[in-house]
Amino acid sequence: MSARSLTWQLCLRLLPALALLVAAAVWLGERWLQPAWAIPTALVMAVLLWLAVHHATAPLRSLMRALAGLTASYCDGEFNVSVHWNGDDEIGELARAHMALGQVLRDQRQDLVQRELLLDTMIQNTPVAMLLTSPGGDGADRVVFSNLAARKLLHGGWKLEGQRIDALLATLPVALHDALARSGDSLFAVPDEDDEQIYHLSRRRFQINGRAHELTLIRLLTNELRRQEVHTWKKVIRVISHELNNALAPIASLAHSGAELVRRGKAERLPEVLGIIEERARHLEGFIRGYARFAKLPAPQLQTIHWASFLENLRLQMPFEHLTVDPELSSRADPAQLSQALLNLVKNAHEAGNGKHVQVSVEVSRQQDWVRIAISDDGSGMNEAVLHNALLPFYSTKRDGTGLGLALTREIAEAHGGRIALANRAEGGLCVTLMLPLQGS
Repeated sequence: MSARSLTWQLCLRLLPALALLVAAAVWLGERWLQPAWAIPTALVMAVLLWLAVHHATAPLRSLMRALAGLTASYCDGEFNVSVHWNGDDEIGELARAHMALGQVLRDQRQDLVQRELLLDTMIQNTPVAMLLTSPGGDGADRVVFSNLAARKLLHGGWKLEGQRIDALLATLPVALHDALARSGDSLFAVPDEDDEQIYHLSRRRFQINGRAHELTLIRLLTNELRRQEVHTWKKVIRVISHELNNALAPIASLAHSGAELVRRGKAERLPEVLGIIEERARHLEGFIRGYARFAKLPAPQLQTIHWASFLENLRLQMPFEHLTVDPELSSRADPAQLSQALLNLVKNAHEAGNGKHVQVSVEVSRQQDWVRIAISDDGSGMNEAVLHNALLPFYSTKRDGTGLGLALTREIAEAHGGRIALANRAEGGLCVTLMLPLQGS
């Protein structure tokens, strides 16, 4: 409400009193004055009354103008203006409420500025390159925001804001250009003078003020991957050293014992000693062969596999139960690799009872464009820690385990374009699920 409108509202509220006053003035004028002076006297009194009201409401109108200006300042984001009113009436309460609102907005603005400063400092100093893009007025994607890491990686440290993405891509190395040009997340390598740098790229899309934006994050993974590679090699060396020591120490001891038996002329025990040496040597040979197989898994040679006959052939090598399989269900896979993977899973399932008899079943079914192979047992299952690490190479809870069985099965599944998952069954035991493409990778 404007100050002028407020004055007229007050005058309208005083209209009945004004009318009564005019009527009284007319009556008094007719009685005490000449009739010709009655109406002019009433008009003069009405004007004087309006002037008195206008003068009385001047401070209030001034306050209303100040409050209107204050509200306009709030809308413009300016919170340093305030008003003051002397008095404890309703108008004073309104003025104090506006001042309190201004103080709250000032505090919030200061807090927001500090948060924005902190966020900008963190974003600018993070080693992850951050690039925010949005379609411009010409329809071409342009850079809206970039941090220091993005400027160094993509533009030699120069400003990127406002540049067209297609023009920027034309100046980048081939690997980086291809990674940014294609959609989705990716892992790529950029050659440099001495080595190559490995990066991970991820994208996220969202709306800002009704406009589509895309945030691209590029993270350098070279150092982290090298640390993981060193850690893995150390673990491999520890496992191999452990197995070699477990095999070579008995062989050396038994060879010494055999030599002593020959020296003493007790050759009748030599076959036993040589048999143990042969057993330990074959165990070591199998261990080395397993590592070589895992390290040099060849690309799968895809053939059509009919699951009904394929499972019957597997049962001849290792027993298990299976539900009826659709005789028409088939896949494109490498028979040798798939047999190795499934036999390994069935063998693990039989060993899940720790010496007790375990019921093992294999169920094969079709789920849309996938073939689902579920190997279930009623053993003891796995705890959460083992479930989390079971598919990692060299991880094993068995005393004589190499930690390569499940890892090799995972490699075979992924080489076929599939995946593997482990989960404890509600009724007890473990279920290992292989998902393979229906028509092969």
